[in-house]
Amino acid sequence: MNEIPFPTLGLAADQVLTTTRAVRRRLDTTRPVPRELIADCVRIAAQAPSGRNRQQWDFIFVDDPATKIEVANIWRAGLAAGASGEGRPGPVPSRMSFSSPEWARIVESLGHLARNLDQMPVLMIPTLRVTGREELADVRGQAGGWGSVIPAVWSFMLAARERALGTAWTTAHLSYEREMADLLGLPYAEVVQVALTPIAFTIGTDFRPGPRADAADFMHWNGW
Repeated sequence: MNEIPFPTLGLAADQVLTTTRAVRRRLDTTRPVPRELIADCVRIAAQAPSGRNRQQWDFIFVDDPATKIEVANIWRAGLAAGASGEGRPGPVPSRMSFSSPEWARIVESLGHLARNLDQMPVLMIPTLRVTGREELADVRGQAGGWGSVIPAVWSFMLAARERALGTAWTTAHLSYEREMADLLGLPYAEVVQVALTPIAFTIGTDFRPGPRADAADFMHWNGW
């Protein structure tokens, strides 16, 4: 049997899948995360499927304090700019009420993350390699592209949870993707940024399944 490089929580597969939360408030900014532990999670993520096994994804990790400040400032500018589509008329497709206590907690935790993002031990930006951004110009290209990187990110997050690390999928900085590319030296035309997640040890490991709609609400048989 292969020796496990770092201790794990010993959670069952279903526990990992149902308790890997978007962690914003319960991230320990005082405890360094070893690069070797990050590499251990990447080892797991590398087994994620990708279209035609092209393995087009890369993870950019930032642990330099000065660079983290610059990354966080770009992210905060994107957060202030608002998400694409905000303010458009008509109801937003959502199974969660934006007047609910749950949404209020999310907003509060997002504010906490915004104030402390540059203090996180590590920031990760997953990326997708493309021959050109026109690859993502239609739905099929987008589905193939995002489908070739998101499984790896999710696998990383699951591996992180098992190793007492917290993560959170965010996209605010993508409003200023080119500025982030310039900061980190990414070739903008061939490397597309997908998200940004903080990485830190969690304060406690007792996470529970989150509130969700009934599973039956998500299923459609033989048509919409």
